[in-house]
Amino acid sequence: MDHKPLLVALSAPSGAGKSTICKLLVERHPQFVISVSATTRPPRQYEREGVHYYFLGKGAFFEKVQQGDFLEYEEVHGNYYGTLKSVVDDLRRQGRSVLFDIDVNGALNIKQHDPEAILIFIRPPSVAELRRRLLGRKSENSASIEKRLERLPREYARAESFDYNIVNDDLERAVREIETIIRNHSA
Repeated sequence: MDHKPLLVALSAPSGAGKSTICKLLVERHPQFVISVSATTRPPRQYEREGVHYYFLGKGAFFEKVQQGDFLEYEEVHGNYYGTLKSVVDDLRRQGRSVLFDIDVNGALNIKQHDPEAILIFIRPPSVAELRRRLLGRKSENSASIEKRLERLPREYARAESFDYNIVNDDLERAVREIETIIRNHSA
């Protein structure tokens, strides 16, 4: 897929498949790279600097906020996460398109900074299927799953501002649909 370097933000409710779709796009198209965020949370044992996150203390993080160094940033559960403009700019200079596996607010903030960014919201086929997927992960209890499902109406309302909404009822079809969207914007 020939292309000009793009910013493509994929957002979805947890369990809708956005991380899997991002990984497949990178595997199939080496010019794509998944954005690595900065965070104030401490690294987990397996995480490596610049691979999983850029780990910053809160002071350094807020210094970068004051200097306007982030495309977007947010506080999540007491920690801050953000996308550094310099990292994205370096990737684009290298001819790479940047994929963002990001929540709806972060995606909309990216669009404010770069109106040409492509925002794609991935929907599950149904709430029942989303619940089934989340339960199948066995990584959360039913109370936290219900909390995630309670956020759906807000996420769906914000998704109306996205460029595209697709349903991930068939993973391969969803990936092909996203590839078509990207190809159409690359011309």
